[in-house]
Amino acid sequence: MTSLYNDIIFGPVRSRRLGLSLGVNLLPVESKLCSFDCIYCECGWNADHPGARRFNSRDDVRQQLRLTLTRMVAGSTPPDVITFAGNGEPTLHPEFEQIIDDTLALRDELCPSAKVSVLSNATQIGRESVRRALLRVDNNILKLDSAFDRTVQLVNKPQGAYTVADTVEKLKLFEGRLIVQTMFLRGRIDSEPIDNTTEQEVEAWLRLIADIAPRQVMIYSLDRDTPCKTLERVPREELERIADRVREMGIAVSVA
Repeated sequence: MTSLYNDIIFGPVRSRRLGLSLGVNLLPVESKLCSFDCIYCECGWNADHPGARRFNSRDDVRQQLRLTLTRMVAGSTPPDVITFAGNGEPTLHPEFEQIIDDTLALRDELCPSAKVSVLSNATQIGRESVRRALLRVDNNILKLDSAFDRTVQLVNKPQGAYTVADTVEKLKLFEGRLIVQTMFLRGRIDSEPIDNTTEQEVEAWLRLIADIAPRQVMIYSLDRDTPCKTLERVPREELERIADRVREMGIAVSVA
């Protein structure tokens, strides 16, 4: 059952990739707001959550994060990571850079051992303010699910202009200071087959990874409910085989 996050601060949850993660949702708590409409999104389809398109305010985010971190530290359970995710794409927030600055200051004051991570679909990295903010956090985790525009259109369903070539050029602006995250899956959508684990897909994706040269790659498959019910999880051993090919390039990989 897909569902929304109904608070600004959620969790903490045990993340497969990040450890004990305290979530921050900058998007509306009663609806979804995203520049993608991924067939595997745990929040469901964009159209299923039309509601108000109101971002959470910078002040509310700062106040609620302070209260939660203070409580967690007092209970001797500080988070391993503060993760920006939630009901859509966090970098859409008009004050994203300022909120990141607030968060880093709170982290340094209250729980300096915690990392700050952002899970992003990379559609906003053409904005200088977004790139500046992402370069300040510990883990800027940016999505690239395929080397082919057709596959991206099927899997991620961009809500505006998007090409893989343009996205890769913008990812290269980070000069390796980023983590590329890729969801591998197979199945069908509207009777059309989808599989980004084929040799053609993986070879093309590997070439882009070499071109981007990130400090790390995260690869994973389905773990939660998806709005498209005709998708299949890729077994761990297949993910590990793909990961080994990335490791051969000298790039660190995590598999979940």
